[in-house]
Amino acid sequence: MTKELEGKTALVTGASRGLGVHMALRLARGGALVAVNYASDEAAANETVRLIEKEGGKAFAVQARLGSEVAARELADKLDVELTARTGGNRLDILVNNIGGGDYGGIRDTDEAMYDQMFDNNVKGPFFLTRALYERLNDFGRVINISSTGARLTDPSIIVYTMAKTAVEAFTRVLALELGKRGITVNSVAPGFTAGPTNDYIVNDPVSAKQVTDITALNRFGQPEEIADVVYFLASSAGRWVTAQHIEASGGFRL
Repeated sequence: MTKELEGKTALVTGASRGLGVHMALRLARGGALVAVNYASDEAAANETVRLIEKEGGKAFAVQARLGSEVAARELADKLDVELTARTGGNRLDILVNNIGGGDYGGIRDTDEAMYDQMFDNNVKGPFFLTRALYERLNDFGRVINISSTGARLTDPSIIVYTMAKTAVEAFTRVLALELGKRGITVNSVAPGFTAGPTNDYIVNDPVSAKQVTDITALNRFGQPEEIADVVYFLASSAGRWVTAQHIEASGGFRL
């Protein structure tokens, strides 16, 4: 596999589980030194690092429970130490804002704590982390925000999640204009229903699985590697002329 990202540094937030693991692996296979961010599961983050190193890649784990300005600054400071020890400087080439997620809940079921949690994870976390790393991002670098197919749906049971992911897409477009003068591209990737631990309860239930695949143009669930490939495309030189875009990788869910 071509090591096109050799010499590049990358941070993937929420890379101890789910899609984040595969994004970190894909960037490392491309040659990047990957910072594997995790909130609390150190063992899982170390497993991601182990998988990368097993393939000959380079990575390290860095802890921060993102969702506040303080946490973002703490992560930036930790990155300074780790990157300087490995590269001689604190510069970052690729930032993947992957943390997010949320619970089901309609407008009558969602209390303030649940609302705040979803906006903290999906909007506040990426915003303040990008702000904290603003000066550390190399010119001609990449910012990739992970959104969701849910951003375009009108499902009352995910109203807050839809609002939050729509905000991510607006953040992406505005930031792309600001960072464009430095040659930095900013894009968002929106996965649909993807196989993996988060969706096992659907994938492994024949009735639920059929309901999903029946309304997916490609008639199957996505694979985590397929989302990671889109992220890699945007991080690579192939994505150099793509910015301010929202790329849905859903196999055509609910067209």
